[in-house]
Amino acid sequence: MGHTSNWYNAIAHVDADCFFASCELMRRPDLRGKPLCVLSSQDACVVAKTYDAKDAGIKTGMPVWEARRLLPQATYLSADFHFYGLISAKIFAILREYSPEIEVYSIDEAFMDMNGIRTLWRKSFRQLADDMRERIYRDIGITVSVGISTTKILAKVASEKNKPNGSTIVPGRSIRHFLAAIPVDDVPGIGRNRAALLHEFSIFTALDYCATDKAHIHRMLGKSGTDLWDELNGKPVFKLELQAPKPKSITRTASLGCVTTDRNLIASHLSYHSTRVVTELVRQELTVSMLTVFLRLKSFEAIICKRRMQPCNDFSILNSIVKSSFKALFTQGYEYRACGVIASKLNNDAGQGNLFIKQQDMGRQLRLIQTMDAINNKYGSQTLRPAQSIQKPRCGSRFNYPVIIAS
Repeated sequence: MGHTSNWYNAIAHVDADCFFASCELMRRPDLRGKPLCVLSSQDACVVAKTYDAKDAGIKTGMPVWEARRLLPQATYLSADFHFYGLISAKIFAILREYSPEIEVYSIDEAFMDMNGIRTLWRKSFRQLADDMRERIYRDIGITVSVGISTTKILAKVASEKNKPNGSTIVPGRSIRHFLAAIPVDDVPGIGRNRAALLHEFSIFTALDYCATDKAHIHRMLGKSGTDLWDELNGKPVFKLELQAPKPKSITRTASLGCVTTDRNLIASHLSYHSTRVVTELVRQELTVSMLTVFLRLKSFEAIICKRRMQPCNDFSILNSIVKSSFKALFTQGYEYRACGVIASKLNNDAGQGNLFIKQQDMGRQLRLIQTMDAINNKYGSQTLRPAQSIQKPRCGSRFNYPVIIAS
């Protein structure tokens, strides 16, 4: 390390605390101070929880029945991703007032280029971090944690240091002191298997990792390991992605909400996932040439069917492929717990069309998908959807109109 300057580069990482749960507590202040869990769209597993629920042993991804057995007194709420998206947009709007260069990393976290921002605001980085936290809490009611350092990885580690609602500033000359107290397991990109391998070589802290010879890190973990080594040593490797990259695949899956043998129920879910995949393809101006349909059995075994096709993003074609794939996969009497649709081999040629569809029909379907997407963005994710995907009205929805799409 041994940097001669504290701020040769400055990156902030802003991360909302227990975001989905915090959003729910905004509109349910009566639940503050009590354990709260937010459930997946089919209410099958926990996707977020408050810190007291976490302390009780509840983990993200835990089946709801297991969570209820562990903490029966907690409140369990269905996720409202439309509402969370609105709150997320408000947070990012505030952050853009502090720096114009922001990478939206996920719905509840962002990286910010802070170079030159101190001069603009005439404040220290600590003052700026505290300002952002206080402003977001005052205007929105959500707490965030902020880390500022010289690289993206260091900033992300710093934001985790004083959660919830904390600011951590790590200038270049303080990196070594800061990393000495960080377990290597807590470094982004070091999973359970990598941590176990590093422990075998007496690498227990992030500082141990940085002090290890770079060539040895490469032998153990390859290029991703040496990129991490550079970032932890204060050398920026990962640039801010100011424009969201095009996805390599689009996956829409979910639990069925129960273990079932009901063919129509599973077909309905798959139709809904097809609609979600096509909506994202249209939104991103992409086409797909490989479609995968999968069913997960009660035993958790997954069975899949892959189909190649001419590049397209037409609902009628893709839904027809999903239907035929489902027909090939489904076995009467078997019990299923989840299903999904995966679009891969994506192409940036959404405007080229498909030789086998009339342009007039393509235009009509495209406008329908775009209109449905706009309405769902405004009123909620399942306000409009294909009639064949309707099972029963969602609790608490204002209205729910089926859309008839040719199949």
